[in-house]
Amino acid sequence: SSELTLSVSCLQPSCFGYPLSIFFIVINEFCERFSYYGMRAVLVLYFKYFLQWDDNLSTAIYHTFVALCYLTPILGALIADSWLGKFKTIVSLSVVYTIGQAIMSVSTINDLTDHNRDGFPDNVAVHIALSMIGLFLIALGTGGIKPCVSAFGGDQFEDHQEKQRTTFFSIFYLSINAGSLLSTIITPILRAQECGIHSKQRCYPLAFGVPAALMAVALVVFVIGSRMYKKVQPQGNIMIQVSKCIGFAIKNRFRHRSKEFPKREHWLDWASEKYDKRLIAQTKMVLKVLFLYIPLPMFWALFDQQGSRWTLQATTMDGNFGAIQIQPDQMQTVNPILIVIMVPVVDAVVYPLIKKCRINFTPLRKITVGMFLASMAFVAAAILQAQIDKTLPVFPAAGQSQIKIINLGTDGATVRFEPQLQTVNVTPAESTGYMTFETSKLQSLSIISGNKTAAKIIELPGENRHTLGVKNTATGIVAELLFDNVTSKPEEGNNLIRFINNLPDTINVTMGDTSFGTLTSLSASNYNLFPGGRKDEIVVIRNSIPCSTTSQAFGFGSAYTIVIDECTRDALNVTYSEDIPPNTVHMAWQIPQYFILTCAEVVFSVTGLEFSYSQAPSSMKAVLQAGWLLTVAVGNIIVLIVAGASKLSEQWAEYVLFAALLLAVCIIFAVMAYFYTYIDPNEIEAQLDEEDKKQGKKDKDIYEKQIEADSKL
Repeated sequence: SSELTLSVSCLQPSCFGYPLSIFFIVINEFCERFSYYGMRAVLVLYFKYFLQWDDNLSTAIYHTFVALCYLTPILGALIADSWLGKFKTIVSLSVVYTIGQAIMSVSTINDLTDHNRDGFPDNVAVHIALSMIGLFLIALGTGGIKPCVSAFGGDQFEDHQEKQRTTFFSIFYLSINAGSLLSTIITPILRAQECGIHSKQRCYPLAFGVPAALMAVALVVFVIGSRMYKKVQPQGNIMIQVSKCIGFAIKNRFRHRSKEFPKREHWLDWASEKYDKRLIAQTKMVLKVLFLYIPLPMFWALFDQQGSRWTLQATTMDGNFGAIQIQPDQMQTVNPILIVIMVPVVDAVVYPLIKKCRINFTPLRKITVGMFLASMAFVAAAILQAQIDKTLPVFPAAGQSQIKIINLGTDGATVRFEPQLQTVNVTPAESTGYMTFETSKLQSLSIISGNKTAAKIIELPGENRHTLGVKNTATGIVAELLFDNVTSKPEEGNNLIRFINNLPDTINVTMGDTSFGTLTSLSASNYNLFPGGRKDEIVVIRNSIPCSTTSQAFGFGSAYTIVIDECTRDALNVTYSEDIPPNTVHMAWQIPQYFILTCAEVVFSVTGLEFSYSQAPSSMKAVLQAGWLLTVAVGNIIVLIVAGASKLSEQWAEYVLFAALLLAVCIIFAVMAYFYTYIDPNEIEAQLDEEDKKQGKKDKDIYEKQIEADSKL
């Protein structure tokens, strides 16, 4: 068999002492991670803005998908180890994965069902159905190949290439981080573009199409290297053996539950009738670690909200970083960037300093600190959310109406809301903020401007905003009550803009590429949506003579009424009235919570796997990996349960709830860690080897004595 192994390794082409096949595996992993994280970065905003789901449903479906992505690796490992082998499993599930990504990108094409060409899909159910099919196939694909690719890469090396194998894993994980970082930067930029056949909107087909293309590239690259791979045949899955051992022990213990049977030292010892002592001892070690995993899902429940709640939080913030405009979904890149910086800093500076202070910073204490830091990150998120909430406009509730006044004239105006509700003075060319009234009580308006008076009886529908345009003209006071039809702050940092014609003539108004049509004197246009953070040229045509000016920068998430005051061949004079203030809390204020959460990840995630592998035999790594991935899946399910059951109307309160839950779990874990006794699996394995040798020697002696006895006969 050694000759056969040698011939196989000679057949494998090598480059710089490494099997050439691993380069195909690394490129495959980079493309696959780009595909997955690129799609995931824009997913929650696709739910919210394209499918028009609310924040809670968008968050719920997002976390259901992530949970599924971390449940399917167990299925992938079973298929690879017990049936198809790693190569065939990767290829077949990558095909499923690519089809899923393609379906997902097709589901985002607005023109697919936009038959009336109004910019909105006519049959949202079709898009939802395609999205769900696509996401299910993606979860099956990405999860299924997750445990196979790195292990398949490790299989390419011979026993004497331990150093090269270690370097390969470093490069492999670097390709994962590079793919996720680049995709999280690039796909939000693609999403922010405008595209479409009949109408222009956010370019989700491109944002999902590029990850789909990268997955197809990943599959092609992997298949190209097919002849170079060393393919190990499936040898059975250790998880199945462990599960059978546990199942038999429970069944056997139940069968012998009466008091006449003597108790055994450990309940797993009831499996000794069928399974060998080594497997039972190894399973005991694994279960000891898995018991400590029970509180861990709560950490992931908070950690994975970076892609859902924190991204939605960023949509209500100002993303203007000077020359760069940051998209809400790009803020997720802060985590991988900080990871690259923090891992070496913590290993080279923080841990040695703690050691110098003679603090015994054990792995379990590190995990406890990680959970505490994640809890504090959500406290920071709650404080930030409270500040954001202060800047949000208050819209009229049931039975209420809101009115603001714009004085379009050159004289001051006094408006009384009757019967004797409120009196407001408005200077020329100025406007008030919105005032809230009980709709049933407000009956009429009395207006005084210059030496003229006017009265206006009003009937408002309620739960809406209105603008009262007042102007003292030569013929009397003109009072126009406009219906604003805006009941929420513009999403995605867009701005709402409308115009009022304060000229005596009819005009035609255009801003950027958007035409507001023809406006008669003292009439108003409808609101139109504009991307945030930019200036546009305003062009007014009056009596066939154009006049223009460049608008002010409107920020993000605002609404403005622009009053056309003067239009001559030389100049266009306008007045801006702010209807909804722009987002004023800067996205940079999210960096502290990302920093705290990244610190938590460094001491929690890295230490967690390290600790797990140090406390169980190497043959059980697959079981611990499955258990670790299961904690991530359960964490995402916890988000669904808590967010669904809490019924909290304020987002900051939900952040505090999650922080409190993790803090409580952190205390429970600290108690569990205090009573945990560290073991050395190698020592236990050595004892088992020694016992096997003794047993072997004993069996040999018995056999020799038997032979001797038989020969005497």
